[in-house]
Amino acid sequence: MKELLNISPINASILVVLFPLLAFFIQAIQGKKSTSGLLSIIAITLSTVLSGWFVFTEIWNNIPQHVSYDWFRIGNKTFNIGILLNNLSVLMLFIVCIVALPVHIYSKVYMKGDPGIHRYWMYLSLFCFAMLGLCISRNLLVSYIFWELVGFASYLLIGFWFTKDAAVAANKKAFLINRIGDLGFLIGIAAVFTSFGTLDLVELFGKQGLLYTAIDKNTGLMTLAGLGFFLGAMAKSAQFPLHLWLPDAMEGPTSVSSLIHAATMVAAGVFLLCTIFPLFNENVLLIITIVGTVTAVSAAYFALGQYDIKKVLAFSTISQLGYMMVAVGIGAWDAALFHLATHAFFKCLLFLCAGAVIHEVAHAKAESGQDFDPQDLRNMGGLRMPMPKTFVLMTIASLALAGFPLTSGFLSKDAIVIASFEWALDQGGGAIAIPILLVLVSILTAFYIGRLIFKTFLGPSRLPQGLNKHIHEVSTTMLYPMYFLAICSLFFVFSINPISYHQSGILAGFSVNYTFAEIHSLHVFIPVVLTLTALLSWIIGYRWYVLDRYPLNAESRWIRAATNQLGMNEFINNKIVKSTLTLSKISFWVDKTLVDGVINVVRNIVISLSKIAAWWDRHIVDGIVNSIAGTAYYLGHLLRWVQNGRIQNYLGFAFTVVLIGILYLILR
Repeated sequence: MKELLNISPINASILVVLFPLLAFFIQAIQGKKSTSGLLSIIAITLSTVLSGWFVFTEIWNNIPQHVSYDWFRIGNKTFNIGILLNNLSVLMLFIVCIVALPVHIYSKVYMKGDPGIHRYWMYLSLFCFAMLGLCISRNLLVSYIFWELVGFASYLLIGFWFTKDAAVAANKKAFLINRIGDLGFLIGIAAVFTSFGTLDLVELFGKQGLLYTAIDKNTGLMTLAGLGFFLGAMAKSAQFPLHLWLPDAMEGPTSVSSLIHAATMVAAGVFLLCTIFPLFNENVLLIITIVGTVTAVSAAYFALGQYDIKKVLAFSTISQLGYMMVAVGIGAWDAALFHLATHAFFKCLLFLCAGAVIHEVAHAKAESGQDFDPQDLRNMGGLRMPMPKTFVLMTIASLALAGFPLTSGFLSKDAIVIASFEWALDQGGGAIAIPILLVLVSILTAFYIGRLIFKTFLGPSRLPQGLNKHIHEVSTTMLYPMYFLAICSLFFVFSINPISYHQSGILAGFSVNYTFAEIHSLHVFIPVVLTLTALLSWIIGYRWYVLDRYPLNAESRWIRAATNQLGMNEFINNKIVKSTLTLSKISFWVDKTLVDGVINVVRNIVISLSKIAAWWDRHIVDGIVNSIAGTAYYLGHLLRWVQNGRIQNYLGFAFTVVLIGILYLILR
């Protein structure tokens, strides 16, 4: 079949990107008539088949392929637009497609009946186009364009329910914070172009790339480039302190959260850093490591105090992205990509399961007419009985998130934690704090995801009286995508060995040479410690949340701090937003009163002077000139009779002159 179609990987990758774009345009033309989502589903299905069958299988562990076309010229510099297919780009391309497809199918039921459903499918196709284009771009400038399109599509989807004030505020917040990162991306592009005169990834990072020639990566310009790109990744991948937009982005549909804010858009920052990894010097890598660690720890702490089921998962996403950043910072960027891949599946599944729970609780709320928050964990409990399949599926995803054996998360998380210990022991000094904190994050992760499971599915029901009868398992159209993601959350999808990540196909595909030595004892000790501590945290959580033996004060300072993210939103609102608004009001007053006042005074003076000048010009200057001209004209008019060619006039003139002469002589 493949031979009959005879589609090259390059052409197939172009079609992968164009199918969602075509679906977007057709649905935009159809408007409100396009409500079924069939076009979007067909488009992403075709993209998935092509990306897997014609692109991934042809390129993975084979010779990379790339093509370039002239785009425009500035002076003697030609900018190209092209496609780059290597192990990294085709892996990301396939992940985006294979995760987007079940989300599309799930959305068919989840978004059914929504009055804006035609916009939903249109925006979703636009997002997939932008994300897929970003994956295969060969030029950093083109990558930036797709990077912006990803942000724009995310803005539309976060604010999908634009009649809700919270959704409007959330999409504006996401848009503005990501503008900070985009500025960093632009600075990185400018620094790279200044240094090398090109933005072509093959010319920069290919086998004979400019980055591998005799160049000092420790210069200020190279550091600026690395920090610029990292700033872009910080915003897109929600790294501390630019993470604040992601929890608020949960105002969008849960299916959107499962795709954009778990598996694709937020992973774009990690993908970017892995793509340009040779660019970074040791100083930039250390900053990436520190920021990733702070993000992982802080987000895990914040997740402990959340009651909104989606916000728990949002902070979990931020924390796991911190893990990936640490892996990039220590040089184990292959482990970062491995965790990116495994995380895409189990985090997407977690969001879809949360969406199933919210879907049923919201329907029960609508049928009962009672008022309560269907996303609040305090309004759940006991859902294991009416929703057993969702319970099992979410448990599998939770085990993968906690890094429990036989799951994909066990392999990828261990790869990062073990590598961080090996790196820290090689570095010496205070570097050992990094892996110790990552172990702490792993323990907190197991605890907060266990808390979510216990409060949602176990223990007594906390739903208002009589609502349990309205709760039932979701439809098979929603369950089948979740089944698929659950299978992909198990170890055998990524490695034949359930307890060793070394045989992972993804890690084998990149074969990164670490700068630190392997310590074999850690490969036994760390997994055992993480597994035992996860079990211990679940035992504690079960006693606290199921057996109702909670020993802490829910209103304590530490819990409230976790719930409120240490007051970061309030700080930004009070110190930055309000200060900016105050400054803008002062600037407006200065502009209106002082600047405009001075301008108006000067204007009035100039107008008055111009009026005086006009009067002077009209009456004095023009008067003198006109008088002289009139006198000259009158004299000329008189004198022209002297020489008019008539003899009688000449005789009259002569007679007059003689007469005047005679009178003069007489009178003298």
